[in-house]
Amino acid sequence: MRKTSEQLRSARWFAPDDLRSFGHRSRLMQLGYSEADFMGKPVIGILNTWSELNACHSHFPERVEAVKRGVLAAGGFPVELPTLSVDESFTKPTSMLYRNLLAMETEETIRSHPLDGVVLMGGCDKTTPGLVMGGITANVPMIYLPAGPMMRGNYAGKTLGSGSDAWKYWDERRAGNVSDEEWQGLQGGIARSAGVCMTMGTASTMTAIVDAMGLTLPGASSIPAVDSAHQRMAADCGRRIVDMVWEDLAPNRIVTEASIRNGAIVAMATGCSTNAVVHIIAMARRAGVDLDLDDLDALGRTTPLLANVRPSGTGYLMEDFYIAGGIRGLMAQIADRLHLSCITANGKSLGENLDGAKVYNDDVIRPLSNPVYHEGSLAVLRGNLCPDGAVIKPAACDPKYYQHQGPALVFDSYAEMKAAIDDEDLDVTPDHVLVLRNAGPLGGPGMPEWGMLPIPKALIKQGFRDMLRISDARMSGTSYGACVLHVAPESYVGGPLALLQTGDIVKLDLENRRLDMLVAEDEIARRRAAWTPPEPRFQRGWGWMYSKHVTQADKGCDFDFLERGFGPAAGEPDIY
Repeated sequence: MRKTSEQLRSARWFAPDDLRSFGHRSRLMQLGYSEADFMGKPVIGILNTWSELNACHSHFPERVEAVKRGVLAAGGFPVELPTLSVDESFTKPTSMLYRNLLAMETEETIRSHPLDGVVLMGGCDKTTPGLVMGGITANVPMIYLPAGPMMRGNYAGKTLGSGSDAWKYWDERRAGNVSDEEWQGLQGGIARSAGVCMTMGTASTMTAIVDAMGLTLPGASSIPAVDSAHQRMAADCGRRIVDMVWEDLAPNRIVTEASIRNGAIVAMATGCSTNAVVHIIAMARRAGVDLDLDDLDALGRTTPLLANVRPSGTGYLMEDFYIAGGIRGLMAQIADRLHLSCITANGKSLGENLDGAKVYNDDVIRPLSNPVYHEGSLAVLRGNLCPDGAVIKPAACDPKYYQHQGPALVFDSYAEMKAAIDDEDLDVTPDHVLVLRNAGPLGGPGMPEWGMLPIPKALIKQGFRDMLRISDARMSGTSYGACVLHVAPESYVGGPLALLQTGDIVKLDLENRRLDMLVAEDEIARRRAAWTPPEPRFQRGWGWMYSKHVTQADKGCDFDFLERGFGPAAGEPDIY
């Protein structure tokens, strides 16, 4: 049953004949609007994560105008509101430190303003989960507008993948194989337009997940940022959110256990970023869905990797993926594994949205009979080094590391590690296991993307490009290699990684999902008794608040007091 104008949330601000509503109406008139522009119409908030330091979102000023065009055409009243940009490149020590701040700002911006529905504009890594987490809790009709991937990179006739080729050519530069002129050329050619990384990094992973969850228009996550179809999609978001308001199609009807499972399955089939683990768990817990690492590992064991897109795939990038059929084409390949009855933002079921979806290049989007990798993108490890779990991306590393045993080379900070790996006289072999600790949610702080530890220069010059690496950090979704990440509990709070010593033998057994230090239990107990906690990272402000409430990686790194299980969300604000 459709709402009436009297039932609009914004009517509480504008409809009453009282002094406070007089003030609300007069202030909009101060902005140049007449009552005919807004009275009785859905007020649509456009939450925009644009900033002049977020290159991925540099096209958002134009897209806002397209959204407004759509809202107006559908009979709504659009208003743009800025939100924290949390760009990936410039925010230090890591944008992850501020994901929850964006989620809180999103929730409170929606709740405190006369908004009947919202279009959430994001794309760069943490903006997607941050906006969605806040939107889920606020629970007004919302639609997600993904930034879209940038154009493919190019230099000297070579196609470049953002992130992935930065790591690759940096290793070659460290080995002395890339000149200054070539390095400058790569620098100018690797990111050539607005949009997020065009590899299947965290940004494209997360937008694919929310697409599969039903929070975007069907297939929106695949559209390149500078394609004219992206402008049309933005206007369509504006038109559709107005109808979502009248239909009262709020997140609690879309984000369910089944839709979250759809998102997780699609993530595995895309060759997703390891960062998807912490974000999808956090989003699920906001919706009251108890998704954990074991659930994700089980899906990973049964969902083949079909998207032949770097870094897990070979050769292809996100524009190729879009042209080959995009996320709708991929989901059509695994439709029998998805919950097709889930309602989506356009008011139709996922199954209806997949009608007519096709794959136009079966090397880019593989059939089930010819997957890129027989299992999904991620695997979850357990063992005496990671009793609460750790994550590895098997499809993006050399299979010889699926079973590996070697001595640990342990570093307590990134600075210590960096100095050591640049020392050409470092005593290290390809069998060593590089270990970085104090890089988790509290230790980093913010769990920075430090987990793709650089290969020691001594090995780089011998031609080696991979080795087993372990940390409680994350790594960029554009990264690759034999990197074990998200070790939980983290070393900073006394997790077993804090007890590992250089020379201890570490064993990885991927088939059995084990990661262990081969150290006697009584010796581990002795080390634990001798361990002392480090000094707190923060004494005040946001960092202090963060450190008091952030959960560990296996729980999604949300704040404990923001999860659904902590208590009910705040009600509507009083207006007097």
